[in-house]
Amino acid sequence: MGSALGAALSAAGHTVLTSLTGRSAKSRARAEAAGMLDADDATLAACDTILSVLPPGDAPALVERLLPHIAARAEKPLFVDANALSPATKTALAARLATAGCTLVDGAILGPPPGTSPRGAVLLLSGAAAQDATRLATVPCPTRIVGETVGGASALKMCYGGINKGVAGLAAALLLAAERHGIADALKAEMAEHMPDLFQRYQRRIPDMMPKAYRWVAEMQEISAFLAPDDAAGAEIYQGLAGVFATIAEDVAGDGKACAVLHRAIAAP
Repeated sequence: MGSALGAALSAAGHTVLTSLTGRSAKSRARAEAAGMLDADDATLAACDTILSVLPPGDAPALVERLLPHIAARAEKPLFVDANALSPATKTALAARLATAGCTLVDGAILGPPPGTSPRGAVLLLSGAAAQDATRLATVPCPTRIVGETVGGASALKMCYGGINKGVAGLAAALLLAAERHGIADALKAEMAEHMPDLFQRYQRRIPDMMPKAYRWVAEMQEISAFLAPDDAAGAEIYQGLAGVFATIAEDVAGDGKACAVLHRAIAAP
């Protein structure tokens, strides 16, 4: 997602900087292809806008890493956090940045990476400075203001992502259970006959999910925290889904047996 957004912003005429310290050769190649330039933290803090797009669990550490550099500057950047974090987490990050005189805009990305699908993506924005962040709008990823306070965009992301990704996690858990109980082929036949639209969706969604599962663990935990104050049962569901995605992520990095089961489960009957 980050490199696709970077490419869209570069194509729109923006100078896009990023930190490639400790990144893999593949990540460096994607950044170069997207027109992004490597920069140190002090240079990043000197930009007019910082757009944070990371695996959700890494987002708070970036704020802490850049905070002293932002504090040292007279002119502050606009910090747009577009990570899949709960409203409470975004509010806490906004408070941290405020100690350095920096304003956070709550951001959330819905849809596939810009330029990869006709369906397109959208960058949701909320907060007092949301209008200022509309300068990040591009043709493949327009912006949309959804509220005047931090928490609006992230709440929408929690609900949308919880449905979109949560359904994939539930399906994966039950497809793996079907294999363990010896009824995988029977389940496939029933799904193909009685819910073909859903089966076709899983044929697309589950292969797309597996290499990204490691990123979705923290997102499910954030959704769980989002639900917890008002819906303890719902929060438990998403804590469980975090475990499902963690198991799949471990399998991707390991022997791949569970992933092979999932591929067989969604193959055409």
